[in-house]
Amino acid sequence: MKFAHLRVDGSSVPRLAVIFDDAALFLDDVIADAPQDLQDLLEQGDSAYERIRAISLDAVSNGAALTPVDDLRHSSAVLRPPQIIAIGANYAAHSSELSLRLETAATVFSLWPNSLTGHGSTITWPRDLTTQVDYEAELGVIIGRPARNVSVADALDYVFGYTAVNDITARDLQFSEAQWSRCKSFDGFTPTGPLVVTADEIGDPQNLWLTTHVDGRILQDASSGDMVRTVAEIISYLSKTSTLMPGTLISTGSPGGAGYSRKPPIFLREGSTVTISIDKIGMLTTHCREI
Repeated sequence: MKFAHLRVDGSSVPRLAVIFDDAALFLDDVIADAPQDLQDLLEQGDSAYERIRAISLDAVSNGAALTPVDDLRHSSAVLRPPQIIAIGANYAAHSSELSLRLETAATVFSLWPNSLTGHGSTITWPRDLTTQVDYEAELGVIIGRPARNVSVADALDYVFGYTAVNDITARDLQFSEAQWSRCKSFDGFTPTGPLVVTADEIGDPQNLWLTTHVDGRILQDASSGDMVRTVAEIISYLSKTSTLMPGTLISTGSPGGAGYSRKPPIFLREGSTVTISIDKIGMLTTHCREI
């Protein structure tokens, strides 16, 4: 199934919808006690998901009203995640172009919840704080049930679904500080979406193609199979020290082609439009403004 948080134009309140082709079924239109968002659904557990799935399919087969997605506005594909965990230097090409070492252990850091935003949003940043705003296409993983000390072989069983993430980064801040959270956690610097696609529809997460277009120019073009550490290995590694709770978003790293490493560098600027595309998930577009 495909889920999204969508808003009717003029409303600031996102509603959870199931997506059928290019149309949305709002769950609160067909279920009296519908989950308020995806986090609510995940916290209710597998039985709640199966119930939602059955009701949604039945409603559509019986002619329930659907709203064209093009008539709606996207909020972040995930809302209220208990954690946003990012993995750095997880593609050899990206590590090399940023002159980062490939460590024996994974590089792990947190992103702040204020950074979440949705497909089609406009992000802003103060030009007196950063002039080196970069893009990073990443596969996002949403945990579906508590994962503690899980094996690599079993790790994918704990995945609810996947989304696209643009891990936007202020490079000048990144390389002037000893941590990576602040430079990536400006308001709106973590666009996600447009959808969360359940794991059964994705299949092998190491067989997806990621691309980035900036102002129509393709700048990243790589396979998730190029990850240094697979999705299963990342989940197993993180679960060794702490329980990954339902709704946790893991951003799994970016392939090569970042703007910082290009000669001359290509940074996002006033009026830029960046689109991340991932097989089976769709296109995540972000507009840019300097303030």
